[in-house]
Amino acid sequence: MIKIVSPELLNDVIGKAKKSARGRINHNFHDDLADPINRMLNAFEPGTYIQPHKHENPDKREVFIVLHGSLVVVFFDNSGTPTDFILLNKEKGNFAVEIPIGMWHSILALESGSVVYEVKDGPYLPMDDKNFASWAPKEGDLGCEEYLKNLTNQYYNR
Repeated sequence: MIKIVSPELLNDVIGKAKKSARGRINHNFHDDLADPINRMLNAFEPGTYIQPHKHENPDKREVFIVLHGSLVVVFFDNSGTPTDFILLNKEKGNFAVEIPIGMWHSILALESGSVVYEVKDGPYLPMDDKNFASWAPKEGDLGCEEYLKNLTNQYYNR
């Protein structure tokens, strides 16, 4: 089946992300979570918190290609210090980033309606897809909002 990323599909996932309690949503193009290459749209709204994580054991690469809006991929060292901020924005920044295996990262949505096309090694198994950083709050914890605010400020003040 041919799969197309159309303006209607983008508007649909953006609308779903805006209504989502988490402020984000993905739309899978792979038909089975066991697919060796996971492909999806990932829509993010400002204020969504993605706990820093890395993909290893099993090792997985991850690619984000910006389709709409503006996001920052934040990279960290092993102690949780941000080491790089990569702006993904078709007009003002980079178009895509490939995240190497085992690199700590998170995402900051800078504007409403931000969407990436994501490609990641599969299969997707929730129990080992991500290794979450112990030095950052877990999603849903009280410190998430403050952590996200501080990280966003570090991006703007660098």
